[in-house]
Amino acid sequence: MQRQIITHIGCLANVRTETHVLRGKELAELPCIENAYLVIRNGLIEDYGSMLNMPEAYNDTATCNIQTAKGATVLPCWCDSHTHLVFAASREEEFVDKIKGISYAEIAAKGGGILNSARKLNNTAEEILYNQAFTRLKELIQLGTGAIEIKSGYGLTVEGELKMLRVIKQLKENSPIPIKATFLGAHAFPETYRHNHNGYIDLIVNEMLPKIAAENLADYIDVFCEEGFFSPEETETICRAGIQYGLKPKIHANQLHLSGGTQVGVKLGAVSVDHLETMDEDAVTQLAHSKTIGTLLPTAAYFLRMPFQPARQLIDAGCAIALASDFNPGSSPSGNMNMVVSMSCIQMKMLPEEAINAATINGAYAMELGEQTGSITPGKRANLIFTKPISSLAYLPYAFGSNLIDKVMINGRFID
Repeated sequence: MQRQIITHIGCLANVRTETHVLRGKELAELPCIENAYLVIRNGLIEDYGSMLNMPEAYNDTATCNIQTAKGATVLPCWCDSHTHLVFAASREEEFVDKIKGISYAEIAAKGGGILNSARKLNNTAEEILYNQAFTRLKELIQLGTGAIEIKSGYGLTVEGELKMLRVIKQLKENSPIPIKATFLGAHAFPETYRHNHNGYIDLIVNEMLPKIAAENLADYIDVFCEEGFFSPEETETICRAGIQYGLKPKIHANQLHLSGGTQVGVKLGAVSVDHLETMDEDAVTQLAHSKTIGTLLPTAAYFLRMPFQPARQLIDAGCAIALASDFNPGSSPSGNMNMVVSMSCIQMKMLPEEAINAATINGAYAMELGEQTGSITPGKRANLIFTKPISSLAYLPYAFGSNLIDKVMINGRFID
């Protein structure tokens, strides 16, 4: 197959010969090449460098398909490691309730929130759920997302959770971008088990997990470790059961309270602990001294009018930080990673370089996709964002209201 040669790239961002999870001061280092070329073959990045040093062989139109970037900035696609992309309906009525002053916890207590989504999902056909989710996925790809994780958790029944995970599996099979599936049956206690927590946990452990494993429907197991939801002890029980079936933990931790979810995640060697709006010194220290990635979801804090995650404290302590959208109908009804990056700079005082790294390379590692995507590295997928003319990388988060993406390339091909 012909090589694709992209020439005259104004700035080729996040170029790395080898990669690992970034933490501390490393997060602010974003290697770039000005006036660059990029070589792609069979959908993978093969080579790159300065136009001043481009080998003459790459000018051969008989063996190379040469295209000019016309000075565009090119960077790896966003890697969104925390979403709830599969859901049956929006929840704008709860959005209005929140404006009126009703809290997230109060909405949940009266059967809204997650339970509202669960009722709607269980009454929606699998085909409809798939079509809705695939439409959302295509929109997110156009916004620059090149890898994504999708959770279940709006079923809360054996049939509902399996239905969600089968939809995610179908998305995996038909999507041009990598997708990771997470089983989040422990998202909330359904009405029938409100006063029988052990009964629902038994359902997860002894009925849901064996069927999920038999159909190979999930990569990870997740639990909403939070007051009024699942305790640290319940979280550990469920995660250890998932580990027995080969599912690695990813935990909803410390969103509304100091829930202990971060410490449980570190103890279990979780791939990531996500949210982290509410952190104390012990949670920060334990996370910093672990291999677990702390995934921050600023658009959820924004939508719920909560204090934003203490990104600077986490970075300065040496924690590995990723950024994700938490796309869901209740607390973050947007999967726009461009807004996530901008909000992280504006509200969490992350440097543009830190935010871009957290939303690309670290986001990839938060899905164990760091060897496939997240940086401009030979052998990785050519999943790339081509920007409109911009004066610098800092302009991306600075101009938060503008769509600065000109084109998106997935596996070496520009998408429509």
